[in-house]
Amino acid sequence: MMGKITLSLIKDLRSKTGVGISDCKEALTESNGDFEKAVEILRKKGVLKARKRSSKEAINGFMGSYIHSNGQIGVLVELVCETDFVARNDKFQKLAYEISLHIAASNPIYVSKEDIPDKVLEKEKEIAKDKLEKEGKPKDILDKIVIGQLNKYYGETCLYDQAYVRDEKKTISNLIEEAIASFGEKIEVRRFVRFEVGESD
Repeated sequence: MMGKITLSLIKDLRSKTGVGISDCKEALTESNGDFEKAVEILRKKGVLKARKRSSKEAINGFMGSYIHSNGQIGVLVELVCETDFVARNDKFQKLAYEISLHIAASNPIYVSKEDIPDKVLEKEKEIAKDKLEKEGKPKDILDKIVIGQLNKYYGETCLYDQAYVRDEKKTISNLIEEAIASFGEKIEVRRFVRFEVGESD
């Protein structure tokens, strides 16, 4: 019998593990609401290990690239890690290529939501709120709806929050977390640039 998966339970799991809300909810669903089993699931998936690596310094890496077959779009991405050993690994370099390909297809603006300038984020909130008010949405739920609108915005503009073009069930962040679990090192996209013929700066 499946235990009740409440927001409180999800938050408790997040507090204990430091893992994102979506990963916690998925683990609790998989464990039928069993808290300890959910922790074990996260551990087996390597997500906890990935979180622990976040404080490490990534000073090595590989510059991935992708040129679309029509020669109209080109991408460079700096994927960094902790050691030269991992940077020279074929699977790591393949990951850099895959992320480059994704960027070519999905055209993100930022690496993560933390990179969005405060002014831009405030403007997006203002636009979303104005639109909802005009639609006559109740004021007491406006903030919750705005959060949903912002999450949609993150998914459109932030590389880490975008659904991976080859597998929309996972985000680019999930893809990188899988690599962290596999290599046992901190891995992150430091920066990227995307060129398209005919585009101006």
